[in-house]
Amino acid sequence: MTAFNVVRFKVRPGMEQSFLDAHRGVGGDWPGLRHANIIKAGERRYCIIAEWESMEALSAARPQMIATLDGFRATLEDLGDGLGVTDPVSGAVVLPLK
Repeated sequence: MTAFNVVRFKVRPGMEQSFLDAHRGVGGDWPGLRHANIIKAGERRYCIIAEWESMEALSAARPQMIATLDGFRATLEDLGDGLGVTDPVSGAVVLPLK
């Protein structure tokens, strides 16, 4: 069953281009990844939204996702409230709408 993950970030001032550059080409060879997009969700705030073939494929890619995060972690601000620098969620599709 199709799955999605969404990760929210806040980028340090002046680091937006470095943040975006760190993602160019990411995921090109990750098995099960169908689509991934970065959206700008506000001032220095971004979300990655990715579609996967299954929760198993998403779970198998977590080490690659963490390695990618480690490559641009210095561009991120702490989100506060004990979240750290990312706010990830993921899950299987339960009701496809369109």
